[in-house]
Amino acid sequence: MVPDRLNSGRDVGCGAPRPSEPDTLTMAQPASARHTPSGQSRMESLEMGKSAAPMNRYVYDFDEAADLGRELLGGKGAGLAEMTAIGIPVPAGFTITTEACREYVRGDRELPPGLEAEIAAQMAGLEERTGKRFGDPADPLLVSVRSGAAVSMPGMMDTILNLGLNDEAVEGLARTTGNERFAWDAYRRLIQMYGHVVEGVDAEAFEQELGALKEDRGVRQDVELTAVDLRELVERFKRVYRDGTGADFPQDAQEQLGRAVRAVFDSWDTPRAQVYRRANAIPDDLGTAVNVVQMVFGNKGDDSGTGVAFTRDPATGEPGMWGEFLTNAQGEDVVAGIRTPQPIVEMKASLPNAYEQLVDTMRRLEEHYREMQDIEFTVEEGRLYLLQTRSGKRTAHSALRIAVEMVDEGLISKEEAVARIDPGQLDQLLHPMIDPKADYEAVAKGLNASPGAATGKIVLDADLAEERGRAGEDVILVRWETNPDDIHGLLEARGVLTAHGGMTSHAAVVARGMGLPCVAGCDALSIDLDARTIRLAGRELPEGDVLTIDGGTGEVIMGKVNLVPPQINEDFETLLGWADDSRRLRVRGDSGAKEKGYNHREISTPHDGFHVNASRGDSG
Repeated sequence: MVPDRLNSGRDVGCGAPRPSEPDTLTMAQPASARHTPSGQSRMESLEMGKSAAPMNRYVYDFDEAADLGRELLGGKGAGLAEMTAIGIPVPAGFTITTEACREYVRGDRELPPGLEAEIAAQMAGLEERTGKRFGDPADPLLVSVRSGAAVSMPGMMDTILNLGLNDEAVEGLARTTGNERFAWDAYRRLIQMYGHVVEGVDAEAFEQELGALKEDRGVRQDVELTAVDLRELVERFKRVYRDGTGADFPQDAQEQLGRAVRAVFDSWDTPRAQVYRRANAIPDDLGTAVNVVQMVFGNKGDDSGTGVAFTRDPATGEPGMWGEFLTNAQGEDVVAGIRTPQPIVEMKASLPNAYEQLVDTMRRLEEHYREMQDIEFTVEEGRLYLLQTRSGKRTAHSALRIAVEMVDEGLISKEEAVARIDPGQLDQLLHPMIDPKADYEAVAKGLNASPGAATGKIVLDADLAEERGRAGEDVILVRWETNPDDIHGLLEARGVLTAHGGMTSHAAVVARGMGLPCVAGCDALSIDLDARTIRLAGRELPEGDVLTIDGGTGEVIMGKVNLVPPQINEDFETLLGWADDSRRLRVRGDSGAKEKGYNHREISTPHDGFHVNASRGDSG
């Protein structure tokens, strides 16, 4: 899959519950067990593990669903509904609930009765609101279909953009927008995403045709292709689709939509999604929601763009907006490594009005949710739209700093700060760093995408990383860029190095969530998969040679470098003190730890199950 991170299954993050969400998920209860009787309070409903949704209804408009919560709407749907309710600029659309997905799975992959009629009714409302008709050859309404589980699963499920285009509608879109290049670019993206996600056509076959066309035209970037080039690319992509499926690309918009919804439901059970759920203890029976959203376009020219931004640095916790964007781009471009994005601050020069609106919107969202937010946005001809907000994935160091500083800022209480820290994530605090006394020479440098240092043998594919990692070898997964299908290799690697991609690429996002050191966008790196070798700054290394990477500085080093344990920081000590002061918490010292050369502190909350072991090496 080539996921669109702006529209992928990255739906909710760690941290305290959102204002309109229950404290815990009630998992996959039958619909009849979750419906709230008329007049019952939201708190009573939540205490009984029920939803406020009427019986046998599966679809909700964004402007009517803000109080239904992420269990039913998924994280993305809940975020879109709540942003709509508080006046954040969000494209129009609706959510098909997780209950519909569960019924689909229970019903042998058949849509539940009544769902298609509900979707048709919502599409009619969307047509009325936008003044466009889905499937209209003259001025088509286009939509995306986006996954959205209740628990964050970055890039693990599927998204399809630009549904509603066909051979006639692309001509109409070109006429109505006056932008022929944009129209053909949108159509080629639809064929590629639909072909891969719905029909299982090899994504690499599309990429090879794109690469061949760029080589023929003597250009390096997609944005350098003209409207005529993209028209030819559409024909090439249609041949790839036909070769892969034995049929022509579907021209009926309703068929596209129906099959796309099924494909997103099916993506809940893809191997990569199952691997991710097992690794993160996510129940298999939650299901995913599906969000059908009016398309907004970041690929209309230099006054348009797309990006990802955090209200604080997810690697360090430093306050201030942090992220990346690309002009004249659509969703996937930011994370796939096709182009290296620009730092978000550079958007101020190229799109000043949208940038100021983005800054204000992100401030509002963090104050509203009282949590660091990870947002995804599109600017269409100077106008800002938010496509998602969620509590952002972060490193353990970042989580500690954010929790402590939000207490200082009066956003949360000390008790909330303690409760927000994931005990399992605190193991990251013990990840090694390069010995400050070590003598080494960095041969290349990329983006410091996820902190920590790692040494290991070069492996060039995820399968080999999994095999050797499970055999006890330390390996560094080296890729042009990672994609969600690499998750099994990432789980076994000590670190990841990519030639392409930015700070918000798939590799960077997943690595930070896993506490895996990552250096991304290393321009000096090239990979020859046929020869199983890499080149770093002109030096050739075979697979199996040893590399060291420093995700804190972005440095890449040939050979092994001595690594040392990190120092536990002041924020951790502060949080431990708050835990000690809390009535339900107790802090115990383990005297035996000193015999092993460690300071050892353990926090335990018998009622909450919060249990942390933190060790710190004594230097004396």
